[in-house]
Amino acid sequence: MSGFPWKLVTVDIDGTLTLVHGWREIAVAFGRLPEFETTNQQFGAHEIGEDQHLTNLLEIADGHTVDEVEAVLRRTPKLSGISNGVHELQERGAHVALLSHNPNYVAEWYQRTFGFDDFDAVPAQEVDHGRIGPCPAIHADKTEGFRALLARCGATASQGVHVGDGWSDAEVFRLAGGGIALNSRDPEVNRLADLALSTRDFRDVVRGISHLVPRS
Repeated sequence: MSGFPWKLVTVDIDGTLTLVHGWREIAVAFGRLPEFETTNQQFGAHEIGEDQHLTNLLEIADGHTVDEVEAVLRRTPKLSGISNGVHELQERGAHVALLSHNPNYVAEWYQRTFGFDDFDAVPAQEVDHGRIGPCPAIHADKTEGFRALLARCGATASQGVHVGDGWSDAEVFRLAGGGIALNSRDPEVNRLADLALSTRDFRDVVRGISHLVPRS
């Protein structure tokens, strides 16, 4: 569709496409809920940084199979209309990608299931014959991931819009031409976004993007 200003649309996963934290669901399924709650509390209290928090989360899957994780992903509550919304954005000429601190095997499932064009995630754990290995030290930076996705689709930062719910997403809002806070519980993240939405239907996000004017 002519006149659509967004060449790249990036979308977070946990808390954005999901109605719950996806790693809580994985922790429950694997009998590791106490570990999830501990790292969440420590991160919320600023006792550990985001990289350590991500390491703690990904260690929950250590020794399990990708098939086991995907079984949890399938039943995790999510927004409705994701595939339809992604397709509509693609029809308008946008490259639609996941931008997440999840590991590659989670992002790959979301890409395959909902038709995203691309993703930038955390290549943290090796997978050997379908089994997930230990988590090495992580350095996650969504702004670097956003820049990589811009380069892959030949877009400038002002042609990119990001959708997310957390502080790492708000950092991308500053870099992008537009930012949408989706179902964020953090007032400051909502404040830093160009548009704050509360919805259970991804097609509402598409409508929001359609009316968003890029920042210069």
